[in-house]
Parts: sequence; C-alpha cells; structure tokens
Amino acid sequence: MSTGGLRAGLIGLGSMGRHHARVLAGLEGVRLVGVVDPMGDKYGAAQGVPVLSTVDELLELGVDYAVVACPTALHEKVGLQLAGAGVAALLEKPLADTVEGARRLVEAFEARALVAGVGHIERCNPALLSLRARLEAGELGDVYQVVTRRQGPFPHRIADVGVVKDLATHDIDLTGWVTGQEYTSISAHTVSKSGRPHEDMVSAVGRLTDGTMVNHLVNWLSPLKERFTSVTGERGCFIADTLTADLTFHSNAAVTTEWEALRAFRGVSEGDMIRYAIPKREPLLVEHELFRDAVLGEPSDICTLRQGLRTVEVAASVLESAASGRTVVLETGELANHGG
Repeated sequence: MSTGGLRAGLIGLGSMGRHHARVLAGLEGVRLVGVVDPMGDKYGAAQGVPVLSTVDELLELGVDYAVVACPTALHEKVGLQLAGAGVAALLEKPLADTVEGARRLVEAFEARALVAGVGHIERCNPALLSLRARLEAGELGDVYQVVTRRQGPFPHRIADVGVVKDLATHDIDLTGWVTGQEYTSISAHTVSKSGRPHEDMVSAVGRLTDGTMVNHLVNWLSPLKERFTSVTGERGCFIADTLTADLTFHSNAAVTTEWEALRAFRGVSEGDMIRYAIPKREPLLVEHELFRDAVLGEPSDICTLRQGLRTVEVAASVLESAASGRTVVLETGELANHGG
C-alpha cells in the first residue's frame, strides 16, 4: 500500500467500490485511510483499512478526497456532506438520480472551489481516448453520425435506476466528449420487460450542436454483451469496441469505379481498414491518476460536475421524450462544453 501523499477515503464497497478500493490501495502518491459501508466488508475488499459505518467517521479520520461509490440515490446526500466538510470528491456516474440533485452538487462544490469529478470511465478507455485524439486532429473530416450500442444481461447489482440512468449515461457522456459537442434534441422510446419498475431498454435518436446525428441503443435484455461506438464522417468510419479497447478505421475508397450505374450514385465505397495498435492501460487506474493529479492542482482532463450535470439533463430528456412521445429540445451554451 502507498504511504504518505494524499489521504483518500472510499464510500461504498459494492461492485464498483471493490474495484475502487483495489486501485486506491496501490495508487502512487495516495494513501487509502478508510472505507465506509454500513453493510460492512462482505467480500474482504477493504485492503486492510478501517471499515466505517458513516461518512462522519471517515471525515474524523481526515481525508483530502473521497470516492463516492454508493448507490446513485445516495450521491447527493453524501456529496453535499463532503462538500460541506471541504473535501474533494470523485463521484461515480451518474452524478445524481435527478437533475435538481445534480445541480445542487455542482453548486455546493463550486461555491467552495473544491475539486470534484464524475466517474464517467469510458473517457479513460484506450479506444475512445485514441478516437477522440484522431477526431480532434481532423482525421475523419466533418463528422456526420455517432452510433452506440450497449447491451447485455441485467446486472443484479442495479436496483435504484433504470437502463437510461445506469448504462445510457455512459453513451451520452462519451458522445459529447469525443465530439466536443452538446446535445440539442433527443427523441426516445423505452420498454420494461423484466418485471422491474424501471425501463430496461431504450432506443434514442438525437442531434448535436454541429448537426451530427446520434443513435443510441441500450438494453439489459440481451444475452450478447456489446459495447460498440461508431463515428462516421467525411473520410470514413471509426469503430471502437470498449470491451476489448480496439479501435479500427474503415476508410472511403480512393479509387474510382468504372461501373457506370454505381458512378451515378454519389456515395462512398469501401476502402482500406486499419486496426490501430494502442497502449491498453486499465481505465479505472487512469481515471484515478487523473483525479489525483487534479486534487494536487496539476492540469488534468477529468469529467467535471458541470459536464456530469449535462449528462443527467440529457438522460432526463430521454425519459421525458419516451414518456411524452415527443422530441425534447435541449438548451445549449449554459454549461461547459464536454470537450473542455
């Protein structure tokens, strides 16, 4: 375990919390000093540090920052407690289960000038990091469409939110982040087939500030686990598989066809395909390193609470559209850009 450096605490030892504990225990420049979980350490994941019942007990130990990995419904209460105590915080995604709660968290941490971030871990996936850098470098030219598919069996660890707030928030955030754009409209349909009170499948179509079209298909009803992101543009198509962290590029063909019937159609044809060799570090470790650096005052590209709020707003608009049967238009320009 690391000694000295920043003193960190962890709140929640559930499925994600156990991974956070492992990474924090070995994080250079950080010392994990305590974890909070009223249910105790059922899986022996606390890395040898005290297991506490309340956030107050953790604050009494003295921490520079805390990672909030408790259920989404508790994020607001725990986050406000940390902000009130002057403690920086990395909150698991989504930031909160309501737009109002997310706004209160933004205001609380900003009012005290505290470092705070949201654990939108796809920003640290090697395939998406490479994709974003290539888009910023203009390798695709104009971007036309972003398509994501995120599906698989129901995770029994999730009890308090539906598939939109749990899974689709990944796709909403990564889309804004890789393109540097905001959502301007969203239209969605949801179904609930598993007997739970929340939706377990969503199909959404949206538009971004530059006119890019967006499609999201997310569900907990498929035995096939898939994490697919494609970005189609002027020069071809990038495809990122975030399960394997692979990124491929399908280019438009550079050769002209002599077939008259095809030449009349001013579309594109298939060109070369490239699969990039990219370094593959664990996304959660990268996320923790970025947040540690931010707490230390170093330049660090973390997902800010204001960006996390925007994702919660878009997710709420997805649910509003599904409930009303109408397209929801979102205001833009008020929040920091996702690419910022």
